Amino acid sequence: MLLCDIGNTSYHFFDLKKDFKEDVNIFNPTTIKKKIFYICVNSKIQKILKTLPNWIDLAKYIDISKYYKTIGIDRIMACEAISNGVIVDAGSAITVDIVKNNVYGGGFIYPGINTMNQTYKNISDVLDYSFNFECNLDIMPKNSRDSISYGYLKPFYSEVLSHNMNIFLTGGDAKIFVKIFPNAKIDEKLIFKGMNKIIKKA
Repeated sequence: MLLCDIGNTSYHFFDLKKDFKEDVNIFNPTTIKKKIFYICVNSKIQKILKTLPNWIDLAKYIDISKYYKTIGIDRIMACEAISNGVIVDAGSAITVDIVKNNVYGGGFIYPGINTMNQTYKNISDVLDYSFNFECNLDIMPKNSRDSISYGYLKPFYSEVLSHNMNIFLTGGDAKIFVKIFPNAKIDEKLIFKGMNKIIKKA
């Protein structure tokens, strides 16, 4: 079985054993003839795939009434993968979603590391620091780098912990955020696990 999570920059394939990526600007989806189950947030690619009968869009098997109309399909698949917990998908934007007893409990979207770094830099060059993920979030800081780190991380950290649930980290920056959530589980295949569950239900 071949699964594919398509974003704005890449096709991310997974065959339940290994994964690989292809650039959306180069890869030709017509070169694959076998059946592929996919999700896609790239509207341009979506138009192409709808003409290919072997590419099966898993979005049509989702009961959207369980979520909300404009939620990303990638977030839905991550939520479908677990029964209870807080999902932190740390990419260019950070999404946080709550699942309680297999029911979606809501979520929020937070700026990603690079976006927020650029925001501080745009305010002033003297605030052009990388975030310190090892700063003490229980003590008010007394230096500039930790001050911006605290300002960015503390509200996010506090909100995630406030739910007192298991934390699942996924996305490109998951290994960075585990520094502030050391008890979290990193699961880079979370979206694919959700996709596989939907296939079994379909």
